[in-house]
Amino acid sequence: MTQHSIRLGVDIGGTFTDVVLEVGTASYSTKVLTTYAAPENAIIDGMHQVCAKASIDPVQIGQIIHGTTLATNALIERRGAKTALITTEGFRDVIEMRTESRFEQYDLNLTLPEPLLPRQMRYTVPGRMDAGGNELLPLTRADIEPVVAKIKAAGYESVAVGLIHSYLNDAHEKLVGAVLAEMVPQTMVSLSCEVSPQMREYERFNTVVANAYIKPLMKSYLGRLAGRLRDEGTECDIFLMHSGGGIISIENAAEFPVRLVESGPAGGAVFAANIAARYGLDKVLSFDMGGTTAKICLIKNQTPKTSRVFEVARTYRFKKGSGMPISIPVIDMVEIGAGGGSLAHVDAMRQIRVGPESAGSEPGPACYGRGGAKPAVTDADLILGKLDPDGFAGGTITLDADASAMALTTVLGDILEMDAATAAFGLAEVVDENMANAARVHAVENGEDLSEYTMIAFGGAAPLHAGRLCEKLGVSRLLVPQGAGVGSAIGFLRAPFSFEANRSVYMRLTGFDVERIKALLADLQSEATGFVRNCDATAPILSEFKVYMRYSGQGWEIPITLSEEQALAPDPAVFEARFIEEYVKLFGRAVQGMDIEITVWSVNATTPPENVARVKESTGNTAAVRYGTRQLFDPALAQFVTTATVRRDDMEAGANIEGPAIITEDETTIIVPTSRTATRQPDGCIDMRTKP
Repeated sequence: MTQHSIRLGVDIGGTFTDVVLEVGTASYSTKVLTTYAAPENAIIDGMHQVCAKASIDPVQIGQIIHGTTLATNALIERRGAKTALITTEGFRDVIEMRTESRFEQYDLNLTLPEPLLPRQMRYTVPGRMDAGGNELLPLTRADIEPVVAKIKAAGYESVAVGLIHSYLNDAHEKLVGAVLAEMVPQTMVSLSCEVSPQMREYERFNTVVANAYIKPLMKSYLGRLAGRLRDEGTECDIFLMHSGGGIISIENAAEFPVRLVESGPAGGAVFAANIAARYGLDKVLSFDMGGTTAKICLIKNQTPKTSRVFEVARTYRFKKGSGMPISIPVIDMVEIGAGGGSLAHVDAMRQIRVGPESAGSEPGPACYGRGGAKPAVTDADLILGKLDPDGFAGGTITLDADASAMALTTVLGDILEMDAATAAFGLAEVVDENMANAARVHAVENGEDLSEYTMIAFGGAAPLHAGRLCEKLGVSRLLVPQGAGVGSAIGFLRAPFSFEANRSVYMRLTGFDVERIKALLADLQSEATGFVRNCDATAPILSEFKVYMRYSGQGWEIPITLSEEQALAPDPAVFEARFIEEYVKLFGRAVQGMDIEITVWSVNATTPPENVARVKESTGNTAAVRYGTRQLFDPALAQFVTTATVRRDDMEAGANIEGPAIITEDETTIIVPTSRTATRQPDGCIDMRTKP
């Protein structure tokens, strides 16, 4: 067996760090509690555990692919570096003024989120580019040096540079960067023309500020991780999952850490897309629920939906517009604070609310026995019979049901005059309805009917709640893959090396410039390919071309995918036809007599996708072997029922069991509601469907 056939996938979550080792066709996995102070410690611990299971030495690992929520958490918790912003005179307050839109139209007490940097940490320089990239006012070193002197005196760790229209002409930004490098060489610098060369200054400035804010933290962490792995004798290449669903080198990740903000969830979407391909499913709802958050993503034709802007840290009931916009390529998903560690409380209206505050791994839910006193979703799951207190996380953590009952009673029950079981039922129904509502809204925003979709559930907590979620959404089929508890980490090992390069160049079809377009797309293709070559020097690379188009006067664009032939031999008639085709799909009709314009150009370079063999599905004709029973609360009946328990590993291909039932494994538990029946497929997936 070659060294390169041994690969390690690692996903650091808010509660657990998931580690998956693939040795040829065999797979070994574990979950360990995330160590916040030094996240690399959990990785090393998990690596030794899976290597021991596989009877190999860590030195034999040929490749490590890593995803993390550390960047996201640093932005949410405001734990980044001391950062300054240098921008154009007159634009100092852009990140505070936002877009002036109201994300909650009728809330008279609406409070806008605070900007990442307060006003005193934002500096301005003269000089100005116009919307065509032409210099209106010059910028000299003499203009820049006094500003940099103030930054040096204040002792900033990192500086973001965002000047007006630098996506078209980066000369002024590059000059500021050069002066910073000379005068404060120890300070990290992020230029918006490199981080996010796209139009709309609010999103671009916010993105470069976020990159600068987390850059020292992430660079330090990635350096420590590489050092710890070397100390363990592991000299292999380390790669990072990025938000767009591909893999980049550790060096590129350290330079552009904002691209890691959704890296963990992106791995989960890639995992779900791989399962969808195995089953030939064209409409899939990916449901990823871990210890801190739940993520929902639409996957069509085995490809996750993507976007070029998303929000981090939404502050107002997860409403669009209430968060921090990040303008980078990303897999489009909705994320809510509904994980196993999400904490519950009673609000002023005497209603149970869950999240977004999470117990994380320190102290964790009350049942962990690590000092947590507030009830979490995991506490409710334990009281409702969904979890075995002696079998949690493969038996590595013993859960304390009495502590869960105490927390539920103290925080919820005493206020609402209910016992622990009723409080747990209320908590579980609230969190399930929150997730169902988020899925409904996401589907409506994308014009989709979820009754036509198959759900694929993964993450440590998702299989506990997915069956109930399907009942609420009217989804008739649910797949829970083998390794669901560590699904995102497995997804890292299925992802291609890829990088997407974007640039804003405004152009109307009436002013279509063929030669300029050819040169622009060639530059983007070269840039994206260069990032991929940093990861793999020999693999074939595919290029995917996309433009963002709209009718003149509209405020937002729609993505239009082009074939390589259409992109490299640009024809305005073809661009118009493709735009109208996609516009009609979204809005029902085209608009006559209006010019069409292009605002953003994009090229994604990627290594070829993994070849996936179709599963020969089993209809299920044998009864699963039961090893016991457990009292499980059935929400449809609102009472406890005696429920059969089955080990997933004991189920042969074609074995089935009717709900209510509990299917156990080391990293998660699958709850089969009374309304469903479950069958094990040949690849290990549990295929849950509505009873006929």
